[in-house]
Amino acid sequence: MAYSYADALTRYRILMSRLDGIEVKGKANPYTSMNGNMFSFLDKAGVLCLRLSAKDRDGFVRAYGTDPVEQYGAVMKEYVAVPADLFADDAALMPHLMACLGYARALPAKPTKKTS
Repeated sequence: MAYSYADALTRYRILMSRLDGIEVKGKANPYTSMNGNMFSFLDKAGVLCLRLSAKDRDGFVRAYGTDPVEQYGAVMKEYVAVPADLFADDAALMPHLMACLGYARALPAKPTKKTS
């Protein structure tokens, strides 16, 4: 099941609201981050992309046959594109969201560039 961009964005916000303390940021480029590290985003076509550890990413690619995520001409090496059927299936998607969140928690914090 493919979603329109608007429906995919609504679905993305709902899914992320189920993860304690996680909010979708960005208006033009919706994403989630933790400690300065982006760990998921919704691309311009409404495809959910998740940042996973090497082990989880390899398993995901084997299970779903996804292509590398490319944005603005660059491959985003740690990200996988979630197939539309998986994006529509809460029960099947949730373990991948939890793996994504776990990986984000394990990444070292990036210093903020914000000034007070």
